[in-house]
Amino acid sequence: MTTVSLRIDGELITVPEGQMLLEAAREHGKNIPTLCYLKGLSATGACRVCMVELAGTDRLLPACTTPVQDGMSIRTTSPRLEEYRRMAIELLLVERNHICSVCVSNGRCELQALAQSLEITHVRYPYNNPRLRVDMSHPRYVVDHNRCILCTRCVRVCAELEGAHVWEVSARGISSRLVSDMADNWGNARNCTGCGKCIQACPTGALVEKGLAPIHLEKDSEMIARISASRTTMRHA
Repeated sequence: MTTVSLRIDGELITVPEGQMLLEAAREHGKNIPTLCYLKGLSATGACRVCMVELAGTDRLLPACTTPVQDGMSIRTTSPRLEEYRRMAIELLLVERNHICSVCVSNGRCELQALAQSLEITHVRYPYNNPRLRVDMSHPRYVVDHNRCILCTRCVRVCAELEGAHVWEVSARGISSRLVSDMADNWGNARNCTGCGKCIQACPTGALVEKGLAPIHLEKDSEMIARISASRTTMRHA
């Protein structure tokens, strides 16, 4: 196996060639925050929370989609990065209607936890307050578009692990919306198997199971990594 050497926060490490910066950093105890990344799925760099600094350039790089290169020197934390991450989270908070006190995922939300870790107590931008629907047409699950951050984790897990291709993102920019089966109600989606992988992949309260009290709405995002790893093992068996 070909390896490369680089520095992350001053520490010299050696990792396999082609590995992404995020994976290399986490394997060596460096915490880089993420929202759209989920182990076991392809990386898209959608949320831009995992940006890092590369010595020799002013450009920030998304750690989840940037492969390691020999001789790199990376910083995963700095005042500039913290400010950038705060801005990214604040923009996510104002884009939809994230009212934690009345959300079923309050206390179990990755967006909320990241905002708390960055000490975000208020936002500097005006709220969009869009009028978004809650789709309860599925017999088992609910999609609340007010909580969606368009991370596309549900899109990728449905396509890559379940192979059902129920979810997609329609439109562009501020008009982007998560849709199922050509923008029909989720309950009418013929390809949906009801497996619940999208529920487990969702980092917020956008996708949840019906009939459970908030205290029981635990999500096991590690399940996705376990399924992906087991399928990789079977393919190489």
